[in-house]
Amino acid sequence: MGSLVLLLTIWGQRVFSQNARDTNLVQFSGVVMTSDTDTLIPLPFVNIQVVGSPRGTYTDFDGFFSIVAAKGDTIGFSAVGFKRVDYVIPDTLHTDRYTIYQLLPKDTLMLPETVVYPWPSREHFRLEFLALDTETQLDKNIIESLSKKNINRMLVLLPVDADEVAKAYFKEQQKKLYYAGQVPSPIDPMAWIRFFKAWKAGKFKKKK
Repeated sequence: MGSLVLLLTIWGQRVFSQNARDTNLVQFSGVVMTSDTDTLIPLPFVNIQVVGSPRGTYTDFDGFFSIVAAKGDTIGFSAVGFKRVDYVIPDTLHTDRYTIYQLLPKDTLMLPETVVYPWPSREHFRLEFLALDTETQLDKNIIESLSKKNINRMLVLLPVDADEVAKAYFKEQQKKLYYAGQVPSPIDPMAWIRFFKAWKAGKFKKKK
């Protein structure tokens, strides 16, 4: 009888502890927008992360997001070209659902003026192009950084968080939109180095 009472007590404590943890969770959702004059515009692919944890998500094409978080958590909103905003979920909520409309202000970055001058002639361009020095320390660093051994080492050592996952997804979506209806043409820096060496060696000269 004593063992049965002990088991019921332990089971009751576990149920109470589980319910206490569950009541602290909230389905946090909303829409992220920015303002253009007097109009509110939804922001797609905004990075949303629970600060201090690897959990996060991103907004869809209409700016909507939804994530499970705890009351009192700080949620970070960030996107390229916009200022980062942190929002703290109130810890006094009496419901398990909470919705907000988050506004991200634009982050204006003024770049210095760049003046582009044309080459005086095709002959000047040819001379400068052939005089390019590709045997530099930068080339060696590129070769070492892109080596299979170094990439595998970084895959093992570097952690992946929610912010990185969201950025990778955004890049894939951007690539699909950029090459829509076209064949992608990736630029391989190693191929350029081999091209310069072959050009200097005269391998592209017409054979008589």
